[in-house]
Amino acid sequence: MSRILIADDDRELGQLLAEYLRREGFTVDVAIDGATALQRLRDADQRPDLLILDVMMPGRDGLETLRDLRLQHRLPVIMLSARGEPVDRVIGLELGADDYLAKPCLPRELLARVRAQLRRGTAPAAETLSVGVLRLHSGERRAYAEDIELPLTGAEFALLFTLAQRAGDVIDKSTLTRAALGRELERFDRSIDVHVSRLRHKLTEATAKAPRIESVRGAGYVLTLA
Repeated sequence: MSRILIADDDRELGQLLAEYLRREGFTVDVAIDGATALQRLRDADQRPDLLILDVMMPGRDGLETLRDLRLQHRLPVIMLSARGEPVDRVIGLELGADDYLAKPCLPRELLARVRAQLRRGTAPAAETLSVGVLRLHSGERRAYAEDIELPLTGAEFALLFTLAQRAGDVIDKSTLTRAALGRELERFDRSIDVHVSRLRHKLTEATAKAPRIESVRGAGYVLTLA
């Protein structure tokens, strides 16, 4: 049974979402601020498998909380924002969120996103891919460039693994969205673009010999050797 943590200062909404997810078979905890959420992550007995994180919270807001937790944790994070501005979505993804929903959202839609993230995190059959100096281990969900481990989120690993499986081929954004986020590409959705930007930074930061992710205008992305 997967454990989910909802961090939202809207107590009524938090409890509503918690009860809905519990009826779907999840163990759900609720925190009303970022500090409490980070404390739960430090507790091995209550550490969640997925975090639903509101952007607007008093004190330490969701973006600050996300920045801090990504220093140590790779668990899937779905961000919620009442403002729903595109810039909020981009900032959240740049800081390491796996997916993003505008509030108010339908509990059923949130459930679908939760299941997609948890399903993507299930360890597949062990497979090792090598593209130049890049090595990816699907069973462990770990990636290395010249023996330097890349600090990837789950969405980033799934995206990089998909590109590596078809290295040299252009893969469209719809296919990459399904592979990395477990859902369909939405209109004006820049999630994959932001994840690619983060991946490029991490690859070049590790080594100049790392494969490159190139954009093909109007078609998608392709992984090529440096």
